[in-house]
Amino acid sequence: MDAERISIAETCLHAAHDGSLSFPEIVGKLIAAGFESYAVDYRRNSQTFYLPDGDSAVLDMQRSAGSVAAAFDAAEIERLVRWAQANPADYSYVAFCETAKAAGCEGYFVSFLGRRVVYFGRTAETHVEHFPK
Repeated sequence: MDAERISIAETCLHAAHDGSLSFPEIVGKLIAAGFESYAVDYRRNSQTFYLPDGDSAVLDMQRSAGSVAAAFDAAEIERLVRWAQANPADYSYVAFCETAKAAGCEGYFVSFLGRRVVYFGRTAETHVEHFPK
């Protein structure tokens, strides 16, 4: 993957953690750069960005507190997504990550083509969120 795309992916990853860009802004930047999807892995603390030709880049994520719980709580993941979408003053991506892990979320896959995010747990249980219109 070329250095410019890796730089864009790094910018988006850091912006999620420091709150300087919203999820829709991050998605827009990644799509404009030609990315097709990305995956977050809380157990490895990494994020993988994918291009349509199969090329990818793996970047280290900032560690968040706690570990991934054994039981997956889809209702809690849905509540967290609504919290993130509302973007209240107390929202942060770091808090989202910590709470998602406590709710048994091992990671999630964002598909720009499918316009959805699939959250998954250690037992491969899932919760699917479609992008808002």
